[in-house]
Amino acid sequence: MQKPAPTDHPIHEVLQHRWSPRAFSGKPVPPDILRSLFEAARWAPSSANEQPWAFLVATKDDAEAHAKALSTLAESNQIWAQNAPVLGIAIARLNWVKTGQPNRTAFYDTGAAVAGLTVEATSRGLFVHQMGGFDPKKARELFHVPAEWEPVAAFVLGYPGDPESLPEPYLSREKNARARKPLTEFVMAGDWGKPAGFLKF
Repeated sequence: MQKPAPTDHPIHEVLQHRWSPRAFSGKPVPPDILRSLFEAARWAPSSANEQPWAFLVATKDDAEAHAKALSTLAESNQIWAQNAPVLGIAIARLNWVKTGQPNRTAFYDTGAAVAGLTVEATSRGLFVHQMGGFDPKKARELFHVPAEWEPVAAFVLGYPGDPESLPEPYLSREKNARARKPLTEFVMAGDWGKPAGFLKF
């Protein structure tokens, strides 16, 4: 199912076709493709090149790990995510390696790494659905995440599936039109709340 973004201005087609479906095929993602996706994450920008990210990844061929990862998701997400061949958790290192002081940009940088992975996945016909609906504490306990690392978000990765396989209300959400705030609400210049001048045309 394709749901290209109804953009107001031209953007790259890979970005336009990126979205977060809930209907995933059970088709496995080949290891070489998974390596390329995480290679894309590896080359994301980060403050002082700290690269404060790590990923827990569970594929369906490791049934135990997949079940553990699935159990960390909110029940409403488990309903559809169970079909996906790959589940993941993005984790950020909270403190700088050299100084031990808090790294204020750790979550930001980890998000950039996931964004790189997501764009690479979209370019290969795969989709990523990122979620805040998971239990970080349970993920920490089940996967023995060290104290200096924080589970940030969970994600589902795979090939698109049949939307009709989804129960309600997920089927309706899958078919809903995509929408975003206009640029004038969040691109500012000169003062808070003042839309940037280049937005006028």
